[in-house]
Amino acid sequence: MHASSPSISNVTRALNGYANGDARQEHAAAGVLTPLPISDLAAGYGIPDRALLRYGHDKAKIALDYLEGLPEYRERPSAPLVLVTAISPTPAGEGKTTTSIGLADGLRRLGRRPVLALREPSMGPVFGIKGGATGGGKAQLTPAQDINLHFTGDFAAIAEANNLLAAMVDNALHFTTVDLDPRSFSIRRTVDVNDRALREIVVGLGGRTGGVPRESGFDITAASQIMATFCMASSLADLRDRLARIVVGRSSQGEPVTVDDLEATGALTAVLRDALAPNLVQTLEGTPAVVHGGPFANIAHGCNSVIATRAALALGDIAITEAGFGADLGAEKFFDLVSRQTGLTPALTVVVATVRALKYHGGVELAALEGENVEAVRAGVANLRQHVRNLQEVYGQHVVVALNQFAADTPAEIEEVRAAMARLGVTVALSQHYSDGGAGAQPLARAVISALEDAGTTRPEKPRLCYEDELPLVEKALAVVQRVYHGATVSFTAAARRELLRLESEGRGHLPVCIAKTQYSFSTDPAALGAPEGFDVPIREVRLSAGAGFVVLISGSVMTMPGLPRRPSACDITVDDGGRIHGMH
Repeated sequence: MHASSPSISNVTRALNGYANGDARQEHAAAGVLTPLPISDLAAGYGIPDRALLRYGHDKAKIALDYLEGLPEYRERPSAPLVLVTAISPTPAGEGKTTTSIGLADGLRRLGRRPVLALREPSMGPVFGIKGGATGGGKAQLTPAQDINLHFTGDFAAIAEANNLLAAMVDNALHFTTVDLDPRSFSIRRTVDVNDRALREIVVGLGGRTGGVPRESGFDITAASQIMATFCMASSLADLRDRLARIVVGRSSQGEPVTVDDLEATGALTAVLRDALAPNLVQTLEGTPAVVHGGPFANIAHGCNSVIATRAALALGDIAITEAGFGADLGAEKFFDLVSRQTGLTPALTVVVATVRALKYHGGVELAALEGENVEAVRAGVANLRQHVRNLQEVYGQHVVVALNQFAADTPAEIEEVRAAMARLGVTVALSQHYSDGGAGAQPLARAVISALEDAGTTRPEKPRLCYEDELPLVEKALAVVQRVYHGATVSFTAAARRELLRLESEGRGHLPVCIAKTQYSFSTDPAALGAPEGFDVPIREVRLSAGAGFVVLISGSVMTMPGLPRRPSACDITVDDGGRIHGMH
């Protein structure tokens, strides 16, 4: 049995003085609270002090050997898994992380023992246009600034492992110790910054001592194969095996060359060993959160580490995890990649929507979203409907819609959403977690509990998937495009089709596909809002992610190295004489 959870009454009293507002108010809400010492938070969920590797008083790693000793971690967990996803987002996002945090706090106020499993933020978006990824208002993780910046160093370890591998590939080419075709290299260097100038570069300049000149480039760390491999690993031994089979390039005869062929497996595993232990932090209300791994969902698979999700299931009586961007991206990849490999199957999916986003999908300009427009909501709800029906019909999910409520939402607009979802048998729960924390999320928490009870089981026997392993890779891509995106066809460049045929000939046709595309539309055109149909999805590049266990298909104009906007969020950040950081959105 776990020890009793720490009281939230003192947290509730402290929060009651803070209202929905701007970034300054968010930081005031976060700054006024004294987080529980991490050892006290852990003890409340049965984690002994010896199982913690502390990073200060408010964050720690949980020892893997402790987790692996828990029956609920080793075996099939009894706790239900709730997946939080969303409609196709506006550029500002619809509040999935904030909703996940609010839902967890709301469940805890109702006497449950929830544990969150979330991705670590990338510093690229923190300093770019999106800002941080630790929630907002009264539904935040703490210490938010630490989490949004270096946290416990996991991203640095992943980038170091990736760049060590890239250096060893170039070194093998320089000394010709391994037969490598320099035109075939699949490992690019990474950095956790949005930097468009690094997308395409030339390396190896400087004469004979500078290496072999060749074209290359950088990806953002969150899009790297090492990140994906790290997040799909279930143990240190599994990570080592996955790293060993990463394909770094081809020989002069076209044969795959792996990390093991470079004798780099041990070094990469050593760099990542400590990072593989998941990180424990808390919400403003003292609900535990396991924050670990951070692949993007538009250009990678978009889910926190498998280890984090398993830890949340083992430690609480309900686990909440999030899949990035809309359900066509993060949720599809959770089912078709993560569930397929691990058996981790949600008992329920929460789809986050906002009235603002529905009006946007209904044709209203971003600058005009504040005014009432029931007709636009009626038109835009087609996007929500398509996501919900996909989850019901393709993946067999029970669904609750969380309407992340804003002050400008009107009763008529809200009723339009309720009526549309009622026709699908789906409950719409209003949630005001941003302004009211867990108290404002209690209607959503009650709806989730009720839906879990109605589902009849909290442990689905096996996941329902979009396609079977036996389908050829091209047909798998077509299945996702037709069943999830509601497109008509998939087209491939000549190079992409050749690579798919080669992967099939090497016996990799059983692998699932991870389609990289825009997050703003079901299609590859970010301007095609609502629920477009009958379009083509053009695949320009194919990348094998052998360590993670899937094939990445890059569509349209998607970049694996983002750029900064005209005025980056970094311009707003200052540090005062006391070392306090201001302006981090």
